[in-house]
Amino acid sequence: MRRVIVVSAAAAVIAATLAFPAQAVRTTAEPATATQYVVLYKEGVAPADAQKAVEAAGGSVVKVNQAVGLATVTTTNAGFVSAVTSSAAIEGVARDRAVGSVPKTAARTALTGRAAKDAKAVEKEGRGGGPFKHGHAVKAEPLSDLQWDMKQIHAEEAHKYEQGDPKVLVGVLDTGIDGSHPDIAPNFDKALSRNFTVDVPADANGEPIDGPCEDEPDKSCNDPNDVDEDGHGTHVASSIASPINKLGIAGVAPKVTLVNLRAGQDSGYFFLQPTVDALTYAGDIGVDVVNMSYYIDPWLFNCVDNPADSPSDQMEQATIIKATQRALDYAHRRGVTLISAAGNQASDYTKTFVDATSPDFADVPGEAPRTRTIPPSCVSMPSEGQHVISVSSTGISKRKAYYSDHGNGYIDVASPGGDVYDTPDNTRDITKATLSAYPKSLAVANGEIDADGNPTVNYVVKDCAGATCAYYQYLQGTSMASPRAVGVAALIVSKYGHRDFRNGGKTLSPDLVESILKATATKTACPNPPAYTYTRILPTGSTVTATHVCEGTTASNGFYGKGIVDALRAVGR
Repeated sequence: MRRVIVVSAAAAVIAATLAFPAQAVRTTAEPATATQYVVLYKEGVAPADAQKAVEAAGGSVVKVNQAVGLATVTTTNAGFVSAVTSSAAIEGVARDRAVGSVPKTAARTALTGRAAKDAKAVEKEGRGGGPFKHGHAVKAEPLSDLQWDMKQIHAEEAHKYEQGDPKVLVGVLDTGIDGSHPDIAPNFDKALSRNFTVDVPADANGEPIDGPCEDEPDKSCNDPNDVDEDGHGTHVASSIASPINKLGIAGVAPKVTLVNLRAGQDSGYFFLQPTVDALTYAGDIGVDVVNMSYYIDPWLFNCVDNPADSPSDQMEQATIIKATQRALDYAHRRGVTLISAAGNQASDYTKTFVDATSPDFADVPGEAPRTRTIPPSCVSMPSEGQHVISVSSTGISKRKAYYSDHGNGYIDVASPGGDVYDTPDNTRDITKATLSAYPKSLAVANGEIDADGNPTVNYVVKDCAGATCAYYQYLQGTSMASPRAVGVAALIVSKYGHRDFRNGGKTLSPDLVESILKATATKTACPNPPAYTYTRILPTGSTVTATHVCEGTTASNGFYGKGIVDALRAVGR
């Protein structure tokens, strides 16, 4: 009976749709050395006219995204910013810096996704210990007994009806995908994959970012399109579409095709131009769903009139908002369903609060994060962008994860992303995070496996099928919740989509995908009382508490949005 009701919900959706305080101010005058910017052209202005304005201001266009009107520009003109923004052809300008972050490879974290500093604080709680011992249940995949997240959204049951269509393309905007991983390779499309990044050795303060290019195997600053030197993107990709192949785990949509749209640095930062380029490319090649487990940065929140910011910083943040929204609009118009992690700051995005993490990348010497009061009018991108489905994270008990951002009207749906403190006694249990693929090269580099290839830490798991062995790691975060929602969306396109005459694949209106995803989510009420206090007993023995308030109704609230995504309800018969 339940399945019949679920089918009716999805079918009904289809039918309905078809019928200035003290601050560290950066100087606006530039040194007489080459500086790189991103320049946003005014909408409707001919690219040639905008390029003339850039050149008249002393700049040289390195590359330009014609779809969005975003150009990477170099200049030695100290007055370039004021000169170029005086032109009627130019919308805004920003230094070409990292604009988004996930945790750094050099300091692997237990909490991944949008708030690297918060994640590193969680890392201090400890992730060491011996290898995790697991027993195999008699199921399709050897490690399926460790995938509580799949059970929460009824993915394994959904696979009886829909496992995904190879013609459905899922793009992963992240730090890359290890295309050689045995539990990813069968579904990985190298030909369509692209790397839009260039390694950045260090920031303006001399702090290492991606490291010297000569340390790369090919001595190049341009990595191949099938590697991941961070591990974050590989975990995301595996969560979406690891195949059912008698090895390791299965993803939510185990037969769809994965496309690496690498927009993140090895270190985890995201530059504006690569992020925009990845989104427009997704639209151009007919990608059906994209996962965006990052935030557009160096500002966790972009404010256009915050008195804590200098005029140049305000213009930079306005440029980030406008350029990113243009790219989101472009992809959405071309059939891309846009899904984003909500964030790991444990904050209510609909309330005023204080942020001390931005700017998190130094593009001028001496620059460092500073404290700013953030009103709800400021926006985090891409999760607060138009057409974007924002996903909060749940733990094994289905409670909102302690780190997950929230807010009534901000969260669209919830999805399992892990909560290592979602335990009866509030102590840490790594198995309450989520398990997905991990590049062997990183496990070796980080000393997480021994000379015999066996894990030496409790957050890495090994599985073999004959002579083929693969590695997996436990991670938690809204970065992990988002790809599971993406997997459900990919199943929806697979089941209800129609032929895409542009590329011979499948397609389905992003608005319709969103409607089905929300309508078939399991409605989940706020805690009672709605002010929920989280208690965490850290490995050191100290206790940490925090209270989050859930606003809204069972049908729609700030912790779960329209509910926890459900694969079976979305595609079951």
